[in-house]
Amino acid sequence: MSLKSSDTHRNAANSESPLIKREQNVAPAGSWAKGKVAALVLAVLQSVAPMTPVDVFGGSVPVAEAVLTNPNTRIPKAGDVALRRAIPALNVETKKMQELIEELSYLLRIPQRKPYGSMAKNTKEALEIATKSKDAILNAVGPQFRQQAEGIYASLIEGRTSYKGLLEAIDAQDADVASVRIQAVLNNLAQLELLQAPALPFTVPAQYSNLPRLNGRATVALEIARKGGDKFVLKAGGGAKDTATLELVLDGYSAPITAGNFADLISRQAFDGVQLIAGQQSIITKGDIPAAQGRVLPLEIKVAGEFEPEYRTQVDVQGGEIPILPISVYGAVVAAHDPSSEALSSASQMFFYLYDRKFAGLGGLSFDEGQFSVFGYITKGIELLSQFKTGDVIQSARITEGAERLNLPSS
Repeated sequence: MSLKSSDTHRNAANSESPLIKREQNVAPAGSWAKGKVAALVLAVLQSVAPMTPVDVFGGSVPVAEAVLTNPNTRIPKAGDVALRRAIPALNVETKKMQELIEELSYLLRIPQRKPYGSMAKNTKEALEIATKSKDAILNAVGPQFRQQAEGIYASLIEGRTSYKGLLEAIDAQDADVASVRIQAVLNNLAQLELLQAPALPFTVPAQYSNLPRLNGRATVALEIARKGGDKFVLKAGGGAKDTATLELVLDGYSAPITAGNFADLISRQAFDGVQLIAGQQSIITKGDIPAAQGRVLPLEIKVAGEFEPEYRTQVDVQGGEIPILPISVYGAVVAAHDPSSEALSSASQMFFYLYDRKFAGLGGLSFDEGQFSVFGYITKGIELLSQFKTGDVIQSARITEGAERLNLPSS
């Protein structure tokens, strides 16, 4: 399946394609259609007579081979969650606290009788780690960030959105309040982890030293203008506007070369005036960017649990590998494939993935999972994506935070 860089306007918004068709009507070839049919058949069979993987495939099947149809597959529901999980685990105490509280999000989704006892146990364990390992947690932060880290640490110990505040909500069995406080604690832990990881914990392969690199994260603001004078309708009470503002977070921790390439182009205002092509499953930038001419990017995917990205290799999702930045999230920011090879990414074209469960396995994984370089997510303005049309234009693209983390090769 291919979403190749040489896409032009032909077949741009074909409603029959799960992704915008490229070149000679190259879409997710028969694999997508076969996968969708298989998923529908399995869904019907499962509703009539629930089956195990052994029933479906007629033999003993390892759990990993059923990953696309496993309803318990834990993929993030939103880009901010995926970004939080992708922060390098440089301090074991902070990461352990994050894992314990992340577990609460899943426990809270259990319908009817919720396991408040297990939730309280996890929270108490996280509080104990924070109390006993204060020095180890704060010493993992550089001196320039120490004061900021101490403030975040204090918010984890005391206050309504601390571990103690979370325990109060759990003891009261108030699911709504607990949900808000879980997210507040997780956001604080993520901020602490970012302070503990000021640079990449691995070395980018030497053969890619001629390419820009993003050492960490950068935030980008995109202003999109409507085609033909139409307006974007904002949230309830927000009225209508001529332009839409999107905020993107580019993740160099997981895809330093891909994120670095696009951060470099954005810093040079190379996307200003570029048109968008809206399809059923993606919104892609149109045409090549002259500033990227001559660049060749490798496919770059970091597998969850691995220390560094893999290059020029698609992920074995059927074998149980899941990218740390999954494409199965609405608003994923992705590099298109290079027209010459699916082992390469386009240095010119990116797209926003419009994830839809209708085009996914029963476990929620897109059939495109593990085939593209995902290098960030839309974190604000995501509700406007459904209004984008072919011909809308990127009026401006600017890095608003993290420009100092962009490392350019010496000429």
